[in-house]
Amino acid sequence: MNKIEIKKNIFWVGAVDWNMRSFHGHTYTTKRGTTYNAYLVVDEKIALVDTVYGPFASELIERIREIIPLEKIDYIIANHVETDHSGALPAITKLCPKAKVLGTAKCKEGLWKHYHEDWDFQVVKTGDKLDLGKRTLNFFEAPMIHWPDSMFTYCPEEKLLMPNDAFGQHYATAERFDDETDPCALMEETKKYYANILWPLGGVILKKIEEIQKSGISIDMIAPSHGIIWRKDPAKVLNAYSGWAKNTTQEKVVIAYETMWGATEKMARKILEGLEDAGIKVKLFDIALTDRTEVISEMLDAKGFLFGSSTHDNDMLPNIAGFLEFIKGIRSKNRVGATFGSYGWAGGAQKEIEGIMKEAGIEITQPALTTQYSPDESMLKQCYQWGNEFAAKIVSHS
Repeated sequence: MNKIEIKKNIFWVGAVDWNMRSFHGHTYTTKRGTTYNAYLVVDEKIALVDTVYGPFASELIERIREIIPLEKIDYIIANHVETDHSGALPAITKLCPKAKVLGTAKCKEGLWKHYHEDWDFQVVKTGDKLDLGKRTLNFFEAPMIHWPDSMFTYCPEEKLLMPNDAFGQHYATAERFDDETDPCALMEETKKYYANILWPLGGVILKKIEEIQKSGISIDMIAPSHGIIWRKDPAKVLNAYSGWAKNTTQEKVVIAYETMWGATEKMARKILEGLEDAGIKVKLFDIALTDRTEVISEMLDAKGFLFGSSTHDNDMLPNIAGFLEFIKGIRSKNRVGATFGSYGWAGGAQKEIEGIMKEAGIEITQPALTTQYSPDESMLKQCYQWGNEFAAKIVSHS
């Protein structure tokens, strides 16, 4: 294996998972695979920052052995408990028995509950430092980015931030750095990662970014635990996160719907025309046919959400129902929305959708639009006008 040196005597020793296609219990699709990044800091003392997913432990071990014997590792920094980063810990600790494991108090608790191993553990907190010789590792607790145990590790001598799950992407490539990859694909995956994993935590993320900025530390490289290392322009991802955390949006609407016999889809397409003709950017998704991960990513910077469903048993259809339950957990702020759909002999779907929208914090700006069975020409004109009216709400709320 080629040694991949990201800074002088600091090496990437992670693994690339080319075949990963879903994450977090199939809630997140990973069409470009993922990586599990770990970093080896070689100094008078040697530290391994994070490990990898358990099935890739042998790859991690082989990469480390290309650089140093494993028994020389003095410290293992556990920035995060989740098994895609800690899964190789049991295998690694057996090969470096003198190594001390460092992490937050919550990390210690979580690792025990995951692995039930009695490791030599040192609890660290914000402000604590680890002297390796020529270099120091500083620790910043980062609870709920995105688990209670999460922590950032920073090397001031190299201006290197290793923030685990923050600023990463599920993106498998043969390249390791931002200046080596397709910038459009990189930002697409970065946005998707934030939208599907970190969106509900925007307030916490913004405070952490502000805390780091106020601390006066200088960052010229960000090495997350998934995806690409930011060496050319780390400010790009910091600025993107700040914007997303502040709920910065554009004049854009996402229409997500589910249809039974096509009537609700006809309504959705005519509503889209009304929005487009008013100058609003629109994305349209049949939620029964679309990857939810992609829809959530498009919603991140959209000001407006329109949800449509046919009525079945006085309620919405099952795929849109599942999708909206996920939306409740996002807790988006400063968004506006409305609902539409067709029904047979009785309605009910739109009432249920509006209830979820209110729980999700989405401001309902106009009454639901419904039609019995298939929309006629008169109703399609109403759909177009309804889209026009919603466009005006988007502009007025921007």
